[in-house]
Amino acid sequence: MPGTKIKNPETQVPKTPQMNDRDFLNDCLMTEKYLTYAYATALHEMSHQDLYQEVFSIYQETEQCQRDLYNLMFKKGWYGLEAEDSQKLQQTYQQFQQYAQQQFPSGGTIQ
Repeated sequence: MPGTKIKNPETQVPKTPQMNDRDFLNDCLMTEKYLTYAYATALHEMSHQDLYQEVFSIYQETEQCQRDLYNLMFKKGWYGLEAEDSQKLQQTYQQFQQYAQQQFPSGGTIQ
């Protein structure tokens, strides 16, 4: 059912002008998202293989850190999701399948 929130009970933090634990984690998560995006962009444009491998390793660490921060915030109830209607998901999937069959050389199948 649309509009259903998927969220854990929220861990309470003081509501003061100073940053609290939730604010710090949110700031860290946003930073990690930015870094992951920046590393991905750099990787797409690298031609030196050794440098690529080094940056790719850093990218993977950053990606894992981002995931860990997300999981912690979700666990504490500071990050929630909204469930989508399964009928709408199926409709979107079917639309993509039709598009893939028409547009992709392989007819939408993975080879």
